[in-house]
Amino acid sequence: MKTRILLAAVLSASVAFAGPPAPKKEGIEGQGYVWNAQEGEKIEALKLKGDVTRGEEAYEVCGACHLPSGAGRPDGTFPQLAGQHTTVLIKQMADIRAGLRDNPTMYPFAATLIDPQELADVSAYIENLCIPTDHGKYEGADAALQVAKGKDLYEKQCKECHGGSGEGDKSKFYPVIAGQHYKYLLRQMTEIRDGHRRNANPDMVKVIKPYTDDQLVAISAYQASLKMPGAMCGDGKK
Repeated sequence: MKTRILLAAVLSASVAFAGPPAPKKEGIEGQGYVWNAQEGEKIEALKLKGDVTRGEEAYEVCGACHLPSGAGRPDGTFPQLAGQHTTVLIKQMADIRAGLRDNPTMYPFAATLIDPQELADVSAYIENLCIPTDHGKYEGADAALQVAKGKDLYEKQCKECHGGSGEGDKSKFYPVIAGQHYKYLLRQMTEIRDGHRRNANPDMVKVIKPYTDDQLVAISAYQASLKMPGAMCGDGKK
C-alpha cells in the first residue's frame, strides 16, 4: 500500500513519470469500431469477481485525483466515481488503457493496474462506495428554471437509459449519473455531441447531436440534481 501511495504522489507531481502516452486506436468515427466489443482485457475483467479489500489498496492511486471518498472535484476536472457500476468502470478504464478514449491525465494512473483481476477489484471497491450528496451543481441565478427545462429534456430522451433517478443500467453499461458534478456532465455531453469522445455510445451520439449549448446546460443542471435512493451517503450507506 505504501508503494501505491508513493506512486500516486509521484504521478500527481508529474504524469510524464509513467512513460509514453497511451496507444491511440480508432474510435467512434473510425472504420470497424464497435462501441462495446466483447474482447480484450475488458471482457476478461467482466468475468471476474472483484475483491473489495484488494480493490481498496489498488484505489490508492485513483484517490490522488478522485479523492479517497470517490467524490471527484466539483469543478468537473475529475468526475465523481463512487457508486458507479463495475461494468461502466471496467469499460472506461479498459478503453483508456487501450487508446479508445483520450484521457492523457488518467492514462498513467490506469496503466498502473497490472491485470484484469486488479481492474475488477478496483471497480468493485468504487461501486461499493456511497455517492456523496455534496457535489457540484448548477449555481446560476436561473437554477430553478434550468433544472425544470432540463427535466423535460431528460424525461423525453434520457430517462429510458439512465433511469428516473439517474441510476443507469449495469447490464447495458449505462452509467450512474446521480451525484455527478454539473461541470463534468456538461463537458462530457458537449464532447460527445461534438464528436470528441471517441468511445461514446453511437445511440447517445444520435440523441445528443441536435442539442444546442443552452439545452446541454439545462439537461446537465437537471442531471446534477438527481439522487439515487439507497446509494447516497447518509441514506443507509456509509
